[in-house]
Amino acid sequence: MSSIRFPLSCITIISSFFILSNIFISCNHKHKNEIIIIPKIKQVGKDALPDSIAKIKAPFEIINFKKPSIKQKRILITDHIHEKDSILTPIINNIIDSVSSNGGGIIVITDGKWKSGRIILKNNIELHLNDSAEIHFTGNVEDYLPVVKTRIEGIELMSLGACIYANSQKNILITGNGKLFGPSDGPVRSKMLTDNIIDNAVLLNKPVEKRIYDGKTTYFLFSPMFISPINCQNVYIEGVSLQNTAFWNIVPIYCKNVIIRGVSVNSVGIPRGDGVDIESSKNVLIEYCTLSCGDDCFTMKAGRGTDGLRVNKPTENVVVRYCLAKEGHGGISCGSETAGTIRNLYVHDCVFENTGVGIRFKTRRSRGGGGENLFYERIRMNLRYSAIKWDMLGSVNSVGELAHRLPEKEINELTPSYKNISINNLIIENCDHFLKIFGIPESPVENLNISNSEIISKQFIIANDVKNVKLHNLIINTNDSIINLTDCRDFYMENIIIKTKAKNIYLKQYGSKSKNINCLNCKPPIKQEPIKQ
Repeated sequence: MSSIRFPLSCITIISSFFILSNIFISCNHKHKNEIIIIPKIKQVGKDALPDSIAKIKAPFEIINFKKPSIKQKRILITDHIHEKDSILTPIINNIIDSVSSNGGGIIVITDGKWKSGRIILKNNIELHLNDSAEIHFTGNVEDYLPVVKTRIEGIELMSLGACIYANSQKNILITGNGKLFGPSDGPVRSKMLTDNIIDNAVLLNKPVEKRIYDGKTTYFLFSPMFISPINCQNVYIEGVSLQNTAFWNIVPIYCKNVIIRGVSVNSVGIPRGDGVDIESSKNVLIEYCTLSCGDDCFTMKAGRGTDGLRVNKPTENVVVRYCLAKEGHGGISCGSETAGTIRNLYVHDCVFENTGVGIRFKTRRSRGGGGENLFYERIRMNLRYSAIKWDMLGSVNSVGELAHRLPEKEINELTPSYKNISINNLIIENCDHFLKIFGIPESPVENLNISNSEIISKQFIIANDVKNVKLHNLIINTNDSIINLTDCRDFYMENIIIKTKAKNIYLKQYGSKSKNINCLNCKPPIKQEPIKQ
């Protein structure tokens, strides 16, 4: 077993983990003096942000992340506008165009409250918000027109884009400790599509440039995301705080070389208020961020269904480290838009505090792609629901009869899969379920390894449709005495200590595909019931 050491400022010996470390020692004598350290809240998130980006060690090849270098010429917004009640939009976008065409520079939003519509970043521009600067975005649709190319819930279309937008630009930065406030009440929010799902609302047989949703030609529109560059390279976002978004918060789409560090998001109570969504982007570092969200916190996405397959761009080579997820549906999620495939994700040294689900995997039979080579380690969780969960079927409301587990379907280009997932060195302080897997019968979750962790959970394990799963070196405190497995094959539990008031632990097996289910060196011994068809 290998380990990546914390910076000295983060080293804290966790006494409650010594018991578990004894299991580690017994499993690998080469590192017998090693103690695995799981971070606490004070060691992660925005408040722990260091000045520089530490070197990355990942289970896959990754670039050396650096802040983009641009001209240090500074332009103060107050040199161009003096009335803070005026709309900033036309002035700041004219300044951005002028500065970018002259080689770039830093545009400073000075202290005070400023009103704005859509801000469009260009090459070699840094938008810097002073500590007491606030930008309040309007709720008027006209302040985000004309429509621009974007991707909403994995489908390409022409709509309002984002409050801060860029398309096909290089070296764009948003920095400073100022605050951004999402659109105020108005048509931008009230005309948002809520009575239908996007699959039915967007006419996919039209070319993208004719899929126009501006609030005029249709009764609805797609509210702007908060920060969303598309087709950009060398994107850097640091320090800013985001509140009251209308939709997803930070969403790089088709971007390359992205750094998001030290940001905070508060979208609690806002439906679809995702924190950071990485959409079909490559080489991404997310570190020391603090998110409290109305939906998932940190999320990987790669396009939806047939439109996502048409684009066919993966999300790949992503590192998420030293981050804090607070309220939200999921701490770290993959999907449910997975068409281009999510691969090479490394999440480590994070804390999920009062989050719904901890590690979350989603897709649907109609979404395509999936996820592979996903790595998670040294994560502390205090959760309201499941610690680790797969939901690959969805609901009848969203995908109709495809949500029914049986009968099996024929595998086609839209059949997603999840495989090659490693989850190690967790402390789960509280959760409803340790492990829930609702897979797809014709495309089971494959090659899952969970090890070296200590778990407190009300309930134990439910797993449907998996293949080649290994759970080993775990201490589980639970009120439950039942493990439910359906059509699971090559499922191994080894060196598991179960602390429970129940006298016996029972493993119930269902389904004609169930086979090779083994429990080795578990205490108390797990009693396997015969397979029920």
